[in-house]
Amino acid sequence: MTQAPPGAPTGQPAFDLDPGAWPPPPFRAPAAPVTGRDGTRRFDGLTYASTLGYRPCLLDVQVPAADGPVPAVVWIHGGGWIEGDRRYPPPTVPAELLHGTVLGAGLALVGIDYRHSLEAPFPAQLHDVKAAVRYVRRHAAELGIDPDRIGVMGESAGGHLAALAGLVRPDAGGAGAALEGGVGVRGEDSGVRAVVSWYPATDLAALLAHPLPMPPAPDGVPIPDPFASLLGGTPDQWPDLARAASPITYADAGTPPPFLLIHGTADRLLPYSQSETFAAALRDAGGEVTLVPVEDADHIFLGVPDVTPIVADSVAFLARHLGG
Repeated sequence: MTQAPPGAPTGQPAFDLDPGAWPPPPFRAPAAPVTGRDGTRRFDGLTYASTLGYRPCLLDVQVPAADGPVPAVVWIHGGGWIEGDRRYPPPTVPAELLHGTVLGAGLALVGIDYRHSLEAPFPAQLHDVKAAVRYVRRHAAELGIDPDRIGVMGESAGGHLAALAGLVRPDAGGAGAALEGGVGVRGEDSGVRAVVSWYPATDLAALLAHPLPMPPAPDGVPIPDPFASLLGGTPDQWPDLARAASPITYADAGTPPPFLLIHGTADRLLPYSQSETFAAALRDAGGEVTLVPVEDADHIFLGVPDVTPIVADSVAFLARHLGG
């Protein structure tokens, strides 16, 4: 270990850095994992990016026992972009079911946090997702992951970000380069090979015309409007900002990766038509798209007595395209 350069805070560990390289980079390489009885290895609370003034962005990795590197699924939580936690799926989907199905298919699971919209408006959330993919790719050997076989899966707001992660590429130029961001690890590809998106927002411009049915305000504190919080700016700027934040805007930016869209037909927050229109745009761009309607299901699959088949089909799609 080298000594910390002059001016480093006292009491801090030294880092292996080039002389004068202080402060250290805003991310850390994985420490040794914890190995379970079944051979599953866990890396918990890895800092994959850090931006001054914001909480660090963390991720957890679970890797099934295997003889070599395995494909990985990056899980992106929902919560209207204003809340949520990398550790928890929606309340209708038990974490043990989601995690166990992914690991049982021979896939690693990477759960990520990202900056919420009241911390920073779009595109900070996409910048963080892409930074997480770059981090996993940079440290794939230490994690036991195949860097060439990474997919994304998300629900609601996380489904929106998963769709963007699949479509927005820096080599597309223009908006693609701007949406790549510069937080965390740089110099790695942020592309993914497959996308699973549950009930996503795909055309925010269309959603702006239909106010969300917001739940009662807890303790009298109004709940921020998710779209206004995500977009930032002023109402006269929202139409342009909404187009920039919509996956459908980038459907024809290149050949899309394979997509699986699963959406309840009775969704009152994000209408089923969001996935219908998006699927048609992806097909027009030459993409492989599977759209699965869940009859009479509301948002987060409310009304579905057993979500096990939905989870199983989602993971099977990823395993098929990633080689799990």
